[in-house]
Parts: sequence; structure tokens; C-alpha cells
Amino acid sequence: MPVTAKLSKKFYEKFGDDIANELVNWFNDVDATYRADLHEINELNFARFEAKLDSRLAEMRGELNTKLAELKSELVRWMFMFWAPTALGVLGTAVSTVVLLLRR
Repeated sequence: MPVTAKLSKKFYEKFGDDIANELVNWFNDVDATYRADLHEINELNFARFEAKLDSRLAEMRGELNTKLAELKSELVRWMFMFWAPTALGVLGTAVSTVVLLLRR
């Protein structure tokens, strides 16, 4: 919403309505031009910010995927380290039970 400039009555009385109105219109035109320029600059800055943000988010997404892959491989390693002795214990118990049953 444009804001129109106002001048005092003395200004209108001294220079006349035509000159005062022309000056008011010029002020309003300059204001509209500056507003349009400011809007354009803000749009360009936001586009640049958005591009940089997208780039950094893609970077972080890649780093997160890498870290998750490393964590997954480490978890599999630890699971095997805990699973293997348990499996050997169960297998040993089964073999010893079979051997004891065959001795009778």
C-alpha cells in the first residue's frame, strides 16, 4: 500500500497547487521506485540464501548417510562378536548332549 506524501498549507500557498502536487507525485514515484528496487534485491538475496541452504543440506545429508553406514557396519561387527560365542556355547551344549546320549 503506497504512502502518499503531504506538504503543509504554507507550501501550497507559496508555490501553488500545480508545483506542490507535482512535487508530491515525484516523491511518490521515487518511493515506489525504491520499494520496487528493494523488493528485487530482497528476492535476489533470498534466492542466493536458499541455494546456499540447499547446498549445505545436501552436504549434511551426505555426511549423515556416511555416518549411518559406518554405524551400521560397526553394529553388525559387534553383533557378530556377541552372537558367535553364544552360538558356539549352544552348539557345544548340543554336541555334548548328543555324545552323552550315545554313551549309554
